[in-house]
Amino acid sequence: MTAPQADETVLSAIGHTPLVQLPRLFANSRGIRVYAKLELLNPGGSAKDRPALRMIREAWRLGRIGPGSVIVESSSGNTAISLAILCAQYQLRFICVVDPRTAATNLAILRALGAEIDTVTEPDPATGEFLPARLNRVRELLSAVTNSYWPNQYENDDNWRSQRELMREIAETAGPVDCVVGGVSTCGTMRGCADYVREQTLPTRIVAVDVETSAILGGRPGRRLFPGMGAGIVPPFGKQPFWDEAIAVSDEEMVAGCRALARQEGLLAGPSSGGVAAAALRMMRQLPDRATCAILLHDRGERYLDTVYSDEWVLGKFGRIPSLDREEDSACES
Repeated sequence: MTAPQADETVLSAIGHTPLVQLPRLFANSRGIRVYAKLELLNPGGSAKDRPALRMIREAWRLGRIGPGSVIVESSSGNTAISLAILCAQYQLRFICVVDPRTAATNLAILRALGAEIDTVTEPDPATGEFLPARLNRVRELLSAVTNSYWPNQYENDDNWRSQRELMREIAETAGPVDCVVGGVSTCGTMRGCADYVREQTLPTRIVAVDVETSAILGGRPGRRLFPGMGAGIVPPFGKQPFWDEAIAVSDEEMVAGCRALARQEGLLAGPSSGGVAAAALRMMRQLPDRATCAILLHDRGERYLDTVYSDEWVLGKFGRIPSLDREEDSACES
């Protein structure tokens, strides 16, 4: 069996996502333009399609996988869905290791795509975090399952290398933007952007956004409501800082950012994207006049209709419906 050719399948729809201006949420009187890279329009609904494609394609090319291989990976949702699509195309068995925080909708999507779910129910006793426990379970499955292969999104350089293309697309569409703002989890997306910026000597600042209760950007690990951004441990790609600026956001800001994107720009995005929008709005005052900024909208919001976009759920978690604080000279009420 030969590997599917990207230009003949759904894989051809990965990447080349639109870059659109956000004129309402970031309305201002200083000529600042903010664009959104719509990674949520990838076939799997997130930026994770890019690294999933490269990791599987390269593993196949190098002979590490082939017909009959079993892919095993740990994921909170988006990478799993991307890998499930790839495995359907390559006709590979896929076992995804998840934890209780994984959204029920994501699990339903995975099952629909033919993935097998392996759930870790208890966090790692040493750290209290689920990620180390998931990784331990992956290693157990690799020992037990014949012909199994771990793409290892956390340490596979094809993860961040795939995201150089994302940054190239932004630069070629909008020119050398002043800053790119995006969330971190494995750190692959933003490290890939930073690598392209430095190689091309672009005057673009890399702004990494993380949850306050995540360890990646130096926060104190704690409870996080949403998967997809943040981690209880610093992943390998984040051990050497690649960002020019770091911004921590709260769960409330993530919710508020999602709802503002939906109501003001008609974009239904996931909580990672909401956090990025909130961070970008917060930094508007420090941007120079006529600056151009690109933000990454990492994933779709339909999977969070029963949480982020549910008034009942939000009121139950926060006691109010959060809204974004707006700088007087950077944004206007609709």
